[in-house]
Amino acid sequence: MVEIDFQETLFYFLGGLGIFLFGIKFMGEGLKNAAGDRLREILDKMTSNPFKGVLAGILVTVLIQSSTGTTALTVGLVSAGFMTLRQAIGVIMGANIGTTATAFIIGINIGEYSLPILFVGTALIFFFKKPILNYIGQGFFGFGALFYGLGLMSGAMKPLAQLESFSQLTLTMSDNPLLGVLVGTVMTVIIQSSTATIGILQGLMAEGALELSAALPVLLGDNLGTTVTALLAAIGTTIAARRAAMVHVVFNLIGAILFMIMLQPFTLLIAYFQESLGLSGPMTIAFAHGSYNVMNTIIQFPFVGVLAWIVTKIIPGEDKHIDYKPNISPLLVEQSPVCLGQAREEVLKMGSYAIEGLNEATKYLKTKDKKHGELVIQYEEAINTFDHAVTDYLVSMSGHIMSEADTKLHTALVNAVRDIERVGDHMENVKELVDYQLANKFDLSESALDELEEMIELTVSTYTEALEALKTLDKALAKDVLVKEDRIDKMERNLRKKHIKRLNEGTCTGSAGIVFVDIVSNLERIGDHSVNIAQAVLDED
Repeated sequence: MVEIDFQETLFYFLGGLGIFLFGIKFMGEGLKNAAGDRLREILDKMTSNPFKGVLAGILVTVLIQSSTGTTALTVGLVSAGFMTLRQAIGVIMGANIGTTATAFIIGINIGEYSLPILFVGTALIFFFKKPILNYIGQGFFGFGALFYGLGLMSGAMKPLAQLESFSQLTLTMSDNPLLGVLVGTVMTVIIQSSTATIGILQGLMAEGALELSAALPVLLGDNLGTTVTALLAAIGTTIAARRAAMVHVVFNLIGAILFMIMLQPFTLLIAYFQESLGLSGPMTIAFAHGSYNVMNTIIQFPFVGVLAWIVTKIIPGEDKHIDYKPNISPLLVEQSPVCLGQAREEVLKMGSYAIEGLNEATKYLKTKDKKHGELVIQYEEAINTFDHAVTDYLVSMSGHIMSEADTKLHTALVNAVRDIERVGDHMENVKELVDYQLANKFDLSESALDELEEMIELTVSTYTEALEALKTLDKALAKDVLVKEDRIDKMERNLRKKHIKRLNEGTCTGSAGIVFVDIVSNLERIGDHSVNIAQAVLDED
């Protein structure tokens, strides 16, 4: 009977797993940083239809070596309104295919070169100053760590093949595939990486500790377990984002059920390719993983609309849609009046996002519900997107001949864009102050909250009136904005005095006072930007 040092085996396995997971994460971050904002651009531009979405999902996942990362990024883009649910379904399908690249890389036996690869990565990180070389170094270091950790795990798992109890477990999983699916799901949920659990499978196959008939159900469970990460990423986000995460679950669940039904022919197919192509154990798992995800995508791709309908039924409700793309056409630049009218509509839409964001910030202050804080960030991102697009559009008009009236309106719109963008910044500041309050676990007094609510109401009213004055070029409204802003200034001075009184009376803490004063200051600045917009209307004279 073979004696096994269980402590040494466990330590080597856990250490190897830790290095393996670190390698995957470090490599993915390095590749992601090297790619920069292009990943988001790929997902934003290549998802006009589900098929392009599949290609984008494959490409991004191969670049960052993480289907979980791609899915989480997709959930974020859906949450932010950059992507529709149908587009997200294609990306998620592609991410499942793209993640198989890591398994194929692992299947290539280059573990003996892991330490030189680690050295190359270290040299690029420490001996070069260019960020792009540092990021590439991260990728090399992570790549080497991945194989080094895998080698430690494989060495630790080698004695398992000689254990009668482990052999009995593999036989049980061969006879009862549902147990294999459960084992794979639980392992992936615990480790939070399907790539790692598939790497473990490949290690067991390399050491002859697992039969193909037992490994394939575990492989299906690995793909099912990875959906939990996407669900966690969607907690507290918008309905659309939760639906995108649920698509990942439904897609993989349907795939697991279909292939459990077809398990015997699927096993025979993989066994045939293993024998005919002379595949090693690890490469067989990689081939099975790739075949499963490609076939699952081909089977379910025609039913993208059905998947969208299913998740809409599972997660019902109306979701706020934020349009991130201004409706402006450079082809109309020669027609100044038409262009200005179009630009003004988009500036006003941008301004309305600031109103919505301020309302969400107010709700966040009152309820501390994080979904309102998330919406503030989404509106701020929309405002920034509009800022760049509309500013570029207005600048492109500058070189064209315009009437005196159009020139004044053009100037007013350019200035309004800057003011609205700053309102968005102040709106985000309020959200961040509430974040600070939550992180440090203190409350504002009821009187302070009442005072803030009153000032927020006046500020939103003033800013809304400024936008209406810009829309209608109503000078009476613009003058009223100036009157209201004067009230905001007086209110700010008054609230500061009340705050000092509360501090002296001991009814307000220092931390609460900082948040209170900073929120008041941000509201006062929004009032100033409202005046700037109104003043542009008055300067039309």
